[in-house]
Amino acid sequence: MTLVIRREPLNSAVAHELITALNTELAAMYPEPGATHFRLDPEEVAEGRGAFMVALSQAIPVGCGALRVIDARTAELKRMYVAPAVRGQGIAGAVLEALETEARRLGVQQLVLETGIRQLAALALYRRTGYQPIPPFGEYVASPTSVCLAKDL
Repeated sequence: MTLVIRREPLNSAVAHELITALNTELAAMYPEPGATHFRLDPEEVAEGRGAFMVALSQAIPVGCGALRVIDARTAELKRMYVAPAVRGQGIAGAVLEALETEARRLGVQQLVLETGIRQLAALALYRRTGYQPIPPFGEYVASPTSVCLAKDL
């Protein structure tokens, strides 16, 4: 499989397709009121403030992830997704690596993220790549289905 990871505008058709699939999956997985956190604004992933990355296999969009700078030291990973048909092929890890590289380029020292208690593959990926549990932060503080993690770069 040839995988290309590239920056993509958040308001592009490709981004919309992947984010719609992610939102549909998460809404089904977490039907509880207030359990999903879908917000991400285009300016948060603009050059110099973050990034939205898309993974393409044979020119077909198969995954994505975003990075938004929170402050001078910290950025948050968001909107990580891989299409179900191609999971288990290292795509999420490649997107994660690209986002970590971009974070370092931006001078970020720590990455934080939120994932859900039912996303076992995501939890395994993050723990395998050095992310450690942290207390809930920001909009996730009151979410009983959230797991927050961080990694120093």
